[in-house]
Amino acid sequence: MFADDILLIAPSVSELQRLFQACECELNNLDMCINVKKSCCICIGPRNDFGCANIITSTGLTLPWVREIRHLGSYLTAGRQFRCSVSYAKRSFYRASNAVFGKIGRFVSEEVLIELVRCKCMPILLYGLECFFCQNPMLTL
Repeated sequence: MFADDILLIAPSVSELQRLFQACECELNNLDMCINVKKSCCICIGPRNDFGCANIITSTGLTLPWVREIRHLGSYLTAGRQFRCSVSYAKRSFYRASNAVFGKIGRFVSEEVLIELVRCKCMPILLYGLECFFCQNPMLTL
């Protein structure tokens, strides 16, 4: 749980439903509610391809099951094992780098260009990296 982002992790769908109801009840006591439009479920484990029972809110709405979610800037992907995706970070890094090169690439020294990429683009790529297990960082990214 961080600020207004909550990630519930459970070993089964029935346990997730129980956790969700407990969370909903506690938030109701605080005069708060869960935004169903921004909430979803993801299945990680050997049976991730099979359909899961719906998680139902106290108002009768259901949470959708998705293949990928974003939580605090990191993307979690459904699969047999816990995985994080770096494709969005790489795409954003390339977009920022291309913007720097496109605006000033030919007009400044290489040192200035490298420093701008290091200061403005590398944080985009490295944000949330501690969530990932990298055996060989050069091959993973």
